[in-house]
Amino acid sequence: MKSPKPTFSPTSITATTNAVSTLLSDYIAQSEANAKAVLQQEEPKIIAEKLALKKLIESGFSSQENIVDFVATYLTHTNHLKNPRYMGHQVAVPQELSGIPDFIHGTINNPGSLYEMGPAPATLEGFMINWMLAKVGWLEDDKLYDFEFTPHRANGVLTHGGSIANLTALTAARAAIAPEAWTEGNPDDLVVLGPANTHYSIGRALSLMGLGKNAFIPVAVDAHEVMDVASLAAVYQQVKSKGKRVMAVVANACATSTGLFDPIEAIADFCQQQQLWFHVDGAHGAVVLMSDKQRFKMKGVEKADSLIWDAHKMMRVPSLCTAVLFKNGAHLLQNFQQKGSYVFHDSKVIGMDTMPYTIECTKSALGTKLFWALALEGESKLTHYVETRFEQALRFYEILSATDDFHCLYRPQTNILCFQYRPDQLNDAQQLELRYALVNHGAFYLTSCEIDGKRYLRVVVMNPHTQASDFVTLIAVIREKAQDLFDL
Repeated sequence: MKSPKPTFSPTSITATTNAVSTLLSDYIAQSEANAKAVLQQEEPKIIAEKLALKKLIESGFSSQENIVDFVATYLTHTNHLKNPRYMGHQVAVPQELSGIPDFIHGTINNPGSLYEMGPAPATLEGFMINWMLAKVGWLEDDKLYDFEFTPHRANGVLTHGGSIANLTALTAARAAIAPEAWTEGNPDDLVVLGPANTHYSIGRALSLMGLGKNAFIPVAVDAHEVMDVASLAAVYQQVKSKGKRVMAVVANACATSTGLFDPIEAIADFCQQQQLWFHVDGAHGAVVLMSDKQRFKMKGVEKADSLIWDAHKMMRVPSLCTAVLFKNGAHLLQNFQQKGSYVFHDSKVIGMDTMPYTIECTKSALGTKLFWALALEGESKLTHYVETRFEQALRFYEILSATDDFHCLYRPQTNILCFQYRPDQLNDAQQLELRYALVNHGAFYLTSCEIDGKRYLRVVVMNPHTQASDFVTLIAVIREKAQDLFDL
């Protein structure tokens, strides 16, 4: 039986990718010009029918035009992050050419975790880990080309997201205090301390590790949900009196909800005094280490034992790409204890294999994506982007503070700001109803959260084109929608 003739030849592949590139270019231009709504949602059944999913699964794409039609329909049903009025979740607004590394990886499929399977991707991951370590203060700049995995220097790996990175850091903390846990299971006296608003991935990690969610002991926070260090000391003494051992202390840098930083240096000093593992969840805020103006917000981070840093937030890297970094490289090397003769070798090999030190075995070329984001414009321009997004959030705070009908709980430390509209008249349910009315309107996309038991509207200024004029328009739309909903 003859094999079916391929639908696409090398020539048609070039033509098809060119056609898709044209669609993406138009998509970017229309989004940036605010010519399309940020988000227009339809029911999934309607989208599935428009995309002809069942037919395509059965018979496949039949032509270049078929593919182009599919992509055009697909792009219609997306959240337009490149619209300046996208102010939603902490998801990067990538640079215009940020998709090229994914295109390369999707074509050649070289994983970065086994050097001989992808020498270039592995090298870029090692280099970017070194670059991040240098920003923390754990590696000298002249060591950027040092790719050795040794216990005598700081090290780390890239992972697909902050949840995996936090899990990796916590398993390393467990290996440090209870090395027998890998083979014998968890001792029953381990706990983790952290602010009450610690990211949910910490509790999830503890449950996955078999310690259980109750192994997380919350530390009191203030009205802005920033950890109270005095309460940390009190909680520590309480758990000690119960015969518990503290596996790690976790700090927010910054909190996902508010964008505010825990007092890193004070917590670090406490952990050093008590000889406790100190883990900093810097998923969003670690990017301040790039900025001479902003890095003071993480003063003392060099005293931590581990740190995670999401590049797919403020570094404009497409999802997902997170670094988990260790001050002591031995903690990375001793974290996982497994054998696999087909990938793990005791003899000397060319390059560095990260596979023995990660939860994930096969990884995409994460280092390439991260390097590309910096190389597209250079470090100084990316740093400028971070600083101006922080400045724009502060500008929005100033505009809101000058009104009588809006209330801001705090002065922003990052590009995240939470606020309420007429809290004297609208309850929590109405604040949330207002948010959904704004999203369904399509002109803006923002989120919502609870702080100290109260509901707030929340903006995250991610788009490089968002300006004060967009904030002024948002205020007008909020007032209009609130009037329609609640007849104020």
